[in-house]
Amino acid sequence: MNCTRLPALQRRLLDHFYRQHGSRMRATGEGEQWVARADEIIAGLNLTPVTGGQWLTALFVAPPWRGQRVASRLVDTALQDAPGATWLFCHPDLAPFYQNLAFTPAVDLPEALASRLARYQRSKPLIAMVRGQSSAISSPGNSTSV
Repeated sequence: MNCTRLPALQRRLLDHFYRQHGSRMRATGEGEQWVARADEIIAGLNLTPVTGGQWLTALFVAPPWRGQRVASRLVDTALQDAPGATWLFCHPDLAPFYQNLAFTPAVDLPEALASRLARYQRSKPLIAMVRGQSSAISSPGNSTSV
């Protein structure tokens, strides 16, 4: 298995992977897409730039590959040289999974993510988590309680 950044011209491959597995996730146009491959794509994720770091979305591992540390390797590779913090939103039941990937509950979020989380929480139980956040990233007015 290898984990690599997906060239922009191949973004459709990640969208196809998501659809193939019945996922409503998609490759976003504004960030980077990362994939894990073992002959074919077996996992993917998106990293979108935000103030102070990036927002991780659409982490998905093909069912036959789950429980084999594919997500861990993909996330670690994608974030290896990423500057700043990485935030994500997840269902509370997934918090232990993300804690195993070095994420912790987030208290401070960039304003764009704080407002997005507030909108999403109107219809879904979601929490914010962060990896690699320092106090220099947060500033007054850019926080939300989770």
